[in-house]
Parts: sequence; structure tokens; C-alpha cells
Amino acid sequence: MNDTPRVAPKSPSEALKPVAPPAPPPKARRRRRSPFLSMLSGLFTIALVGAGVVGAGIAVVSSQSKSPGPLASDRVLIIPKESGLTEIAELLQREGLVEHPLSFRIAAIVGGDWHKLQAGEYLFKARVSPKEILDIISSGKVVEHSITVPEGLTSEQIVERLRNNELLTGEIAQAPKEGSILPDTYRFPRGFSRQAIIDRMARDQRVILARIWERRPADLPVKTPQELVILASIVEKETGRADERPRVAGVFINRLNQKMKLQSDPTIVYGLVGGKGTLGRPIQRNEITQATPYNTYVITGLPPGPIANPGRAAMEAVVNHSRTKELYFVADGSGGHAFAETLDQHNRNVGRWRQIETTRSQQQGGKPSGDVVDKIEPPAGPDNRTEAPATDNNGVPVAQPAGTVAGTRARAFDASEGTARDPLLNKTFDLNSPKQVPQLKP
Repeated sequence: MNDTPRVAPKSPSEALKPVAPPAPPPKARRRRRSPFLSMLSGLFTIALVGAGVVGAGIAVVSSQSKSPGPLASDRVLIIPKESGLTEIAELLQREGLVEHPLSFRIAAIVGGDWHKLQAGEYLFKARVSPKEILDIISSGKVVEHSITVPEGLTSEQIVERLRNNELLTGEIAQAPKEGSILPDTYRFPRGFSRQAIIDRMARDQRVILARIWERRPADLPVKTPQELVILASIVEKETGRADERPRVAGVFINRLNQKMKLQSDPTIVYGLVGGKGTLGRPIQRNEITQATPYNTYVITGLPPGPIANPGRAAMEAVVNHSRTKELYFVADGSGGHAFAETLDQHNRNVGRWRQIETTRSQQQGGKPSGDVVDKIEPPAGPDNRTEAPATDNNGVPVAQPAGTVAGTRARAFDASEGTARDPLLNKTFDLNSPKQVPQLKP
């Protein structure tokens, strides 16, 4: 049985009438959005876009900082003191090392190097990248210069050289004690203190001297490290040849052992001029016997102090001296010396040296040779001098060998002060300084 309600049909007139549409459903009430959430959404969007822009910028800056720079050739540049990142970037742009100073600054900030940049003098290779420039300046790897202090200079002469070096700064309070500093080549950055160089030289000398003194032989006739330096300074001034230093030292040690006067010409010079180092003229005959504390033609034994600052090799030569019986040496005309054990042998060597002097004088038209090393003023008459009269500890003359002329002497040792062979007159120029290096003449 069908229970569906039966719909009554409408009348034709009712069916033709329009049916009103149903009423629309009620609108759902929209919740009002929080202003705070809107602001956060906007900020997030801006941050996202900004991060993209910054990331792209960093990528560009990173690429530029690692790319080769515009510098065409190696260049030395000085970064002034108290320069900030902006000043450094602008300086690098002006000097042609970077093209984009802003990128350089950003790279320094991003890399964390901006607070590590140091003033100084730096060497930059051609095509150096901004990243490499930052690494160099932040590491403080400044250019190092050098100054060479030759062996045999006095302390006053060394101080004068340091004062003339324009790369060093500051004053030296006073010249160090003679023989207390070590001649050598020293490296330093631009603007280094002159006094600091002196302090380094003194420290090195103490270290080297202590090591050499420990290795001295038991029979060495010098009793203190200071006496070793004194004798080494005389050896240093007598010969510039490395192969002769032990032999020259052996001659002086033999003389000390036999209580003979050392008779070294450089001690005459030091006794006359002190720390100035050179006379600038030949030693005069009356100066040979002029009494000074340093004149080893007058005093017995070592002088009271060094006559120069000896190098390590000269000090080594004293403790490792040649074991010979030689007591004399004289110039041999070749830049070295002829050595002798006896006075007769020495006189023959002196005669050969006189022949060399005469030949050179004749070749130069009678003019004195510019290479003459022995500068003691010759006598007016023929040169037939021999060894200086020997004396005992009381100054009383002792017997001379047969055939010698009493009261005469030979020029047993040579001095080069004031001649063309004087190494102290040939100033060593620092090639790193702006000074012009003179042309060397043959």
C-alpha cells in the first residue's frame, strides 16, 4: 500500500501564476582580521623579498671580491695610520687597486675583516683581488726593508748610518759602547725605531759572544769575553779577507804569548780619532810613537777597549785561530798579506811589497798609488827600516838580531784608513730607500 501523500493538482489558473523565488539564505558574518596579523604578514613579505635581494647582492659582491682586480703591475702602497674602512676603500680606488669601493666595504663587513685592517706598507701583486687585498691588510704582512751594517764600523759610524736611513724613525739616545753591537743585515718594517735596531744588535751580540766564549780553547791568552772582543776588533780592522782572519788572529795571539807589542796600525788611528773611525789621511811618523791608551806600538798587550764592532767571523777567528809560529805580516799586493815567522823572512816580504809600490808608482807617472794600503809616512831617505826596537816590560831596549839598524822599524802591519781601499769610505746604500745609488767606477 502506497503511503506517499497525494498532491492535489492545481487548477489551470493557479498553474499559470508565477511562483515567487525562495528567500536567500542569511549571509554568514565575516570575522574582522587583526591589524597586528596584517602587519606581521606584510613584514614577512618584505623580509622575504629583502632577503632575496640581499642574497643576490651578497652573491654579486662575493663574485666581485674574488675576481682579479684592475692592478696592472705589482704595487707597494702605504695605508696611513688611523685609516677607517671607508678611507681605505677610497684610497684603494684612487690607486687603481679596486673598481668598486662599496663592494670592497661590503665584503670587509660580511667577511668580518673590517675591524682587523692595519696600517702599514704593503706589497700587492698584479691583478690582486679585493678578497686578497683584505687578507693582506688584515694579516699585517707589511713590506720588510733591510739595512746592512758592515763589520769593522765603530759605534758612532753605525749610529750615523741608522740616522741617515729615512725608513727608520725616532732618535738614538747615545752611541752604544764600542764593540757591544753585532754588525749584520737587519730587516725591519717602514717606521721601525732606530733605538729598537740598536737594542736588537746589542742583544744579538750578547748571544753570539756567549756561545763563542764557551768554545774558547784553554790556552787562549785572553781571559774575559771583553778581551776577546778587543782582539777580534783588531783582527777585523787588519784584514777584510775571511780566509785570513784566523791567520791574522794567530799572529796576534803568538805576539801576546811572547809578550811582544801587537803593533797594529788601526789602533794608532783609533787612539787619535776614537769613534770617528778614520783619519782621512796617512798616519804620520810622529804619530807612530805618540802615546795613547790604544796605540799598540807604545803599550804592551791589548788596548783598554775594542777599536770597532767586530763581526761573528772575527770573533770566531780568535777562538779558532791558526796554530802557527808566525809573528809578522805585510801586504802582498793582491789584497792579502804575506806572513812570516822570522824577522828576516818578514824583511824580504817587505822588500817585495816595496817593489810593488815602486812599480805602481812608475806606472802612474810617479804619483802615489791609490791602492797603497800601508799609509805610514815614508822617511826622506832610503827605506831600510826593520822591526821596531824591542823592549822589556820596563821599557828597556833588548838586543836586536844581527844585521839590523838600531832605532829603526819596519811597517809590519797595514792600515787602510783614508785610502781607496778603505771599506768604511764606500758607503753601502740601502736599495730599498729612495736614495740614488751611485755608478761604480772601475
